[in-house]
Amino acid sequence: MTSAELRHVESAADLAAAFPVMAQLRPHLSGTDEFAARVARQRQAGYRLLAAWRDGIPVALAGYRLEENLIHGKFIYVDDLVTAPAERRFGFGAQLLDEVARIGSRLGCHRLVLDTALD
Repeated sequence: MTSAELRHVESAADLAAAFPVMAQLRPHLSGTDEFAARVARQRQAGYRLLAAWRDGIPVALAGYRLEENLIHGKFIYVDDLVTAPAERRFGFGAQLLDEVARIGSRLGCHRLVLDTALD
């Protein structure tokens, strides 16, 4: 497994840098502006975007939020998990999921739910 710096995508510059990776998973997004606008709206509901940064460039992303329901109680819900095609063999997705699980644990969550909408 290759290591990467794991940190949240926060700034407009971070979002612009992350867009090419997210576009691999969400090709319907028209561009950086739409991506930034959607992330801004989702942040109001607690959405966070964690990235694996390699040499200052995001190579993998995990978009998640804290949820609660009667089935699971408090849990972390992963909406988006994607790795740039050339980086897929290095374990960045696993690193991101492990970190999101740690974040959830610190927030009192006992479960991580990954949405896998297969078409």
